[in-house]
Order: sequence, then structure tokens, then C-alpha cells
Amino acid sequence: MKFKSLLITSTILILFVLAGCGPSAAELAAVDYTPQERGDWEVSTPEAQGLDPDLVAQLYLNATEVETIRSLLVIKNGYLVAEDYFHGGGIDEKDRLQSATKSYTSAAVGIAIEEGCLTSVDQKMMEFFPELAARINDPRKNEITIQELLQMRAGYPWEESSAEMFELLYHGFESSNLVDVPLVYDPGTDFDYSSLSAHLAGIIVARACDTDLKSFEQEHLFEPLGVEIGEWITDWEGNYNGHGDMYFTARDMAKFGLLYLDDGVYEGEQIVPADWVEESLQTYTEDAWDYRIGRNMKEIGYGYQWWSNTAGSYRYNFAWGHGGQQIAIVDDLDMVVVVTADPLFGEHGDRPWKLEKQNLNLVADFIASLPGE
Repeated sequence: MKFKSLLITSTILILFVLAGCGPSAAELAAVDYTPQERGDWEVSTPEAQGLDPDLVAQLYLNATEVETIRSLLVIKNGYLVAEDYFHGGGIDEKDRLQSATKSYTSAAVGIAIEEGCLTSVDQKMMEFFPELAARINDPRKNEITIQELLQMRAGYPWEESSAEMFELLYHGFESSNLVDVPLVYDPGTDFDYSSLSAHLAGIIVARACDTDLKSFEQEHLFEPLGVEIGEWITDWEGNYNGHGDMYFTARDMAKFGLLYLDDGVYEGEQIVPADWVEESLQTYTEDAWDYRIGRNMKEIGYGYQWWSNTAGSYRYNFAWGHGGQQIAIVDDLDMVVVVTADPLFGEHGDRPWKLEKQNLNLVADFIASLPGE
């Protein structure tokens, strides 16, 4: 069946070439995406793992037209089958993940529950901030749960929705912002993308486990994965930013994606509980992103700090950071795609959004191009 799908896809590509609608066979054959042999990943080829090499070549050819991309990796059946770097990116370059960090914070919450630091996602946010209890003037905040923070359904607003909130995002959060920032929805009733919510979830893990977020993730996530974090920025009170600002190489990001693809298991070790992975990758909010991204990014949902999208025949989950950082997990294909790009830190508006969409659409269009199983 896979051979038949590959044959059909190759035939379609040939027809496009003959019609003058795509690159020639020679152009595709000239694209080099061979992974570097370093010993930290088992490498293979797309064809050996059931991917049409012409479609992978088309992906990397398309990547050369993306203005800000720095790295592009494809992992299939656990093997690194394609890898290349662009615009100054490199195999040892640690890129700023931006909001893709949120997916790591989500993992930390699940591990904290497994370790017994937290009892469940139903625990109330204010249980972990007793020093602020007397300052709460909106009783709804006493009802916010960890689950609602993870789902972005706590009622806090999207920081880019107002100049005041946007300044707070870049000025840096403090714990007291949970008091100062007003709710725009009753908790649990609606979705609004909130970096403050993710940051509070990270602080909760640190307080519940009597450590800091970086040390917790180093022991329970980074070391078991064999990955090395670079810089990680803290807020004004010394809390590591649960909403952003981790630095990792693309290969280390791919290990995190593979971990979630394999139900929380890496090299035989259960690092993240399997039920937590399943819960995290559910879609709790449909149509979570209202802004047009591309023809293959139009059914975007949200789980526990993981996004989801439908492209062609496939529904996939992805960690997403500003600038177009991505860790995409296609469960039906046993595949992970990683992109790092210029994080466009502090840049917002039409031009940065156009650049970010190029990276998002690159992955979505590739997944959509793959034949159905």
C-alpha cells in the first residue's frame, strides 16, 4: 500500500513538472538534505522510512524561499531522515524557542503530578499564592484551576490585545500580575491565549515541588532526554519564564517531539506519563486561532499548551513559538518536523507576521502534500 501511495505521488509530481508547475526531476535530485552523522541520532533516508524523497526534496527546496528559517529537520519512525540549516543556523546553534517553551511547561506539570508534588489539574491557582490572597478583589480568580491555566481558559487576556498588556509582556511578569491583570472571561468559559497563564503554571510547579522550574525540568526532562538547555530568562522575581525564552538546538527540540510522539517514552524510559501526553494533545478549544495563516492552516485548536491543526489527510499537534519555531508531531505518520527561525524578538505587526506565517505554512503544506495512509 505504501509503495502504491509513493508511486501515485511521484506520478503526480511528474505531471506537474511536465505542465511547468514545479521543479524538474533534476532540480529535486540536486536538493541535499542528508543528515549529519554525529552519533546522537540514528539516521536513515526518507525512502527507507516510507516517505517520498521527491516530496521531502520539495520541502527543502521550498525552505530556501523562506526568509527567516534557520533549521529544518524531519524524523520518521524514530530516524532522522532529513536535516538542513539556513541563514546562519547550524547543528550546534541554540535558538530561542519563544512560546514553544509553553509545551515544555505543560510537560513539567504532568511530571509534577506523577511525582506527587501536585495532586491534580483541578487544584486551584490561588492555593500556590497564599501571599496574594488578601489582594484578590475578583472572586472568580479564586476558582481558576491549573487545568484552565494550561488550556488558556483561565479568563486572562491575550497580552497583544492592548498596549498596556503588550508592555507587560515585554517588561516581564511578576507573581502579583495574577492580581493586577483583570479577567476578560469567567474561568473555564472561553479561550484567550495568555502567556501570563503559562508563566503562572510554571511558578506553580516550582513552588509545589520546592525547587525552581529549570532545576525541576533538568532532573526530570532534560537529563533523561540527553539534551542541553542554553539560556533561559527569568522574570523580575527570579522565576524561569514558563511561557517562553528557552534556548535549544533543533536536534534537542526533535527529541522532545519524539518523546510526545512515543507516548512519553524515550529510549525505553517513561519520562512523561502516557496519560498526560494523551490529555495534553486533546483539543479543548476548536478554532483557537482566528487569524488567517494559510490554505493548510485553518482548523487550529488548543490542548494543554499544544496547538493542533488539520493539513490534508492529517491532524497534527505542534509547539509554536513567535517567529515560526515549531515542533510538529504527526502521530499517524510516526513523524516529527522541527523548524527554528529568527525569533523576531520584540517585532510585531504585519511584516513579522508575514515572516512567521512562511515558517508555519512550510510545515503545514508539506504535511498536506503527503498521501493518506
